[in-house]
Amino acid sequence: MRALVQRVTEASVTVDGDVIGRTGPGLMILVCAMQGDQDAAADKLAARVAKLRIFRDDEGRMNRSLLDTGGSALVVSQFTLAADTRTGNRPGFSSAAAPEDGRRLYERFAESLRDLGVHVETGSFGADMAVSLVNDGPVTIWLDSADRT
Repeated sequence: MRALVQRVTEASVTVDGDVIGRTGPGLMILVCAMQGDQDAAADKLAARVAKLRIFRDDEGRMNRSLLDTGGSALVVSQFTLAADTRTGNRPGFSSAAAPEDGRRLYERFAESLRDLGVHVETGSFGADMAVSLVNDGPVTIWLDSADRT
């Protein structure tokens, strides 16, 4: 699985003019399941995100995690994180998980974060969403479950 993690002061996701998810200080997380991903990948990625030390401590250093700060998360499905841009000008998305697997793993990721004690709100899988955020720092981190055992 892949995740693009952004430290935010606030973020929201809107579908058909209605805000369906939001977070205050915490993380905006775009998530994509890849072909071959299993539940364990969603669980491990959620744990990495929750423990990622990208929040400021009392000395201003990035030394605290989402769990340390008690922040919340907005999790939005984003299959375009699977984009293959190695050839041509049009990205390919064939390495993304099939929609039914993608939905299951996206929901599993969000639930794994909740199980760790993080307040999580979500977007709507497969919907046309408008995402708004105020990036704090800015801090934006790319994670891929295939990069770490």
